[in-house]
Amino acid sequence: IIQFSHGGSQFMAGKAVDNTGQAAAILGSVAGAHFVRAIAPAYGVPVILHSDHCAKKLLPWFDGMLEADEAYFKEHGEPLFSSHMLDLSEEPDDENIAMCKKYLERMKAINQILEMEIGITGGVEDGVDNSGVSKDKLYSTPEDVFQVHAALSPISEKF
Repeated sequence: IIQFSHGGSQFMAGKAVDNTGQAAAILGSVAGAHFVRAIAPAYGVPVILHSDHCAKKLLPWFDGMLEADEAYFKEHGEPLFSSHMLDLSEEPDDENIAMCKKYLERMKAINQILEMEIGITGGVEDGVDNSGVSKDKLYSTPEDVFQVHAALSPISEKF
């Protein structure tokens, strides 16, 4: 499994590439994914590619990767990335789930997995700092999980 973060993806494109509209992050993640797919056969290993922790403010990055996935799927019958992770844990649960439903509908068409965050993540991840959050808020409840399952399972089992 090779995982691309937003910052790592932008780094992959190089410092000279402008990141307006997340262009550098999109270019870096897509180029990196193509590189991994090109080099993996030399090692005789399967390829699993994943993007990690995409917050709401980074959705243009997510959208750009999905466009690349859809184009790759048309040519190869599988998406470029195996899965993507939406981390909308800063958003209210209803908004988080609604956005994940929207993206899962699109991802279903290319047989892709969606990872999502429900609730609050601990520590710092790609600029989201929850290090001061009370420990009792850091764990998803069974009710949270059921709400996600009820909303997403009618769309696809790939979440």
